[in-house]
Amino acid sequence: MPGITNGSTSTKTMGVLTVGGLVAVTAYTVALGSNGWLWFIWVVLGLLTLGMVATSTD
Repeated sequence: MPGITNGSTSTKTMGVLTVGGLVAVTAYTVALGSNGWLWFIWVVLGLLTLGMVATSTD
């Protein structure tokens, strides 16, 4: 069905977003200094990704 993805694709997408977010937050920190909110958001994104990996049924 169009528009519906399986769990594996969704989990891989979250993993890519999490790694991309880590790169972006690290680059921001190096260039402009640390921002606690960005790191907090990245940690939440990482925890959500880990939760998706733990509950995937592939």
